[in-house]
Amino acid sequence: MTRLLTRRLVAIPVTLLAVSVLVFLATEVLPGNAAFAVLGRNANPTAVHQLERQLHLDRPLIEQYWSWLSGLFTGHLGRSLANHTPVWGNVEPRLVNSAALILLAGVLGVLIGVSLGAAAALRKDGWLDHVTSVIALAVTSLPEFVVGISLLFFFSITVFHLFPGVSIIAPGSYPWDSPNLLVLPVVTLVIVIVPYIMRMMRAAMIESLESDYVEMARLKGVPEWRIVLLHALPNAVAPTIQVIGLNFLYLAGGIVIVEVLFNYPGIGQGLVQAVNARDIPTIQLIVVVLAAFYVLVNILADVVALLATPRRRIAR
Repeated sequence: MTRLLTRRLVAIPVTLLAVSVLVFLATEVLPGNAAFAVLGRNANPTAVHQLERQLHLDRPLIEQYWSWLSGLFTGHLGRSLANHTPVWGNVEPRLVNSAALILLAGVLGVLIGVSLGAAAALRKDGWLDHVTSVIALAVTSLPEFVVGISLLFFFSITVFHLFPGVSIIAPGSYPWDSPNLLVLPVVTLVIVIVPYIMRMMRAAMIESLESDYVEMARLKGVPEWRIVLLHALPNAVAPTIQVIGLNFLYLAGGIVIVEVLFNYPGIGQGLVQAVNARDIPTIQLIVVVLAAFYVLVNILADVVALLATPRRRIAR
């Protein structure tokens, strides 16, 4: 455990440094520059050169990178090129909104996926197993926007009018102040991730139930509920944790489509708007934040999976 944490913690700054270099270079090689994006294509060349000096675009590339990187550590993240407001002031509320969406969808998806997978394994080759397997295979072939549009059609626009079709959160308020706005975006993400968790849990649970130690427990007369809860389930959860971690990483990318579809003011929608407006400081900050989230979730998934598998913690 100590060696794993040490390796992962050492890799964090190296990985984020590499990501910061790639992000900075990727935004710099885009056609045009930030001055043209602010002033427009028909801007006066004198005004363009003056704005380039104000934005330090006339400096060497390495100096621009160092100024941006040092700003990440000191909190001087610059100003948005789209509305001339502090970048962090624009990104911070979107981070809160997206975090609420990811956390709620992730927790519900894990609970539903693990429960359905375990139930299907306990009823292997039964009607529940067949029905959930067919539905899971069908859902995995549907992208997020198809699921979201279908939910909008049935529960907001045409058939039923139960939930709002757009999830616009007023400035200064939080997602939990209007929970009805979260229903359709959350349900869309839950439907997308549940099949993967369910199928992995089902396979791992079947393998545990058919193992030698479970057979021995049955021969000893251990009650079935005790076998499932204390023997099969803990060993089935360990491999499922990696899939759960991957689905949380998927949510960080999947929210881009869902937030644009439902007009939800999160980090995904903010990234799309920043790209359209060529707001480079905002793009750079959002991508670095997403990269940090990816690294931290990977480390957390590895540690939890190790804790859930006692035999892997034994020194050899």
